[in-house]
Amino acid sequence: MAALNLRFTEEELDALRKRADAEGRSMQSFAHDAVIAAINEHSRLFDEAAAHVLRASEELNRRLA
Repeated sequence: MAALNLRFTEEELDALRKRADAEGRSMQSFAHDAVIAAINEHSRLFDEAAAHVLRASEELNRRLA
């Protein structure tokens, strides 16, 4: 499995440590899941926007076809 080094300020690292501890998880596991959630959310928002554009331009696309 590939690895990635991340840099945090002391304040950010402390917040990460506290949040991971509060959930009973390692900082690595917590950070990994946060990144994956951000990726998935971005993809979801993109898919929603694309679907909206397709719906909004459906009539125009039909006429141009």
